[in-house]
Amino acid sequence: MPGQLLARGVARHLASLGLVTVEELVPARGLRVDVMALGPKGEIWVVECKSSRADFMSDSKWQRYLEWCDRFFWAVDAEFPVDLLPEECGLIIADAYDAEIIRMAPEDRLAAARRKVMVQSFATHAARRLHGMRDPGAGLGW
Repeated sequence: MPGQLLARGVARHLASLGLVTVEELVPARGLRVDVMALGPKGEIWVVECKSSRADFMSDSKWQRYLEWCDRFFWAVDAEFPVDLLPEECGLIIADAYDAEIIRMAPEDRLAAARRKVMVQSFATHAARRLHGMRDPGAGLGW
């Protein structure tokens, strides 16, 4: 639940910057990003929300997310020991209501074919979430 609250604040902030977001998108088998954002020019950001030191220390696969986005960020609350976080990643301080980008992530642009796959995955994920909210009894099995 604390990570979901951070994700909500991150999503609100990114929306204010003109990006749209989805939560818990699976870019590849064995991976599930906390927040994926799609920008107005097709840029793709991944934000991993960490609610505690233990949560961060137990995340052994975060580097595998880098190949699925143009920019990668950590989102943590104001009490998190940010010196634990790799400096080569972006940093967002968030709470349940908003967030602030403290350090912009460096850009490493996706290849066009990978970007197309991710934009399609983003759209499919968003559409399924919307359909599930609109018609929860549809039994679509997602």
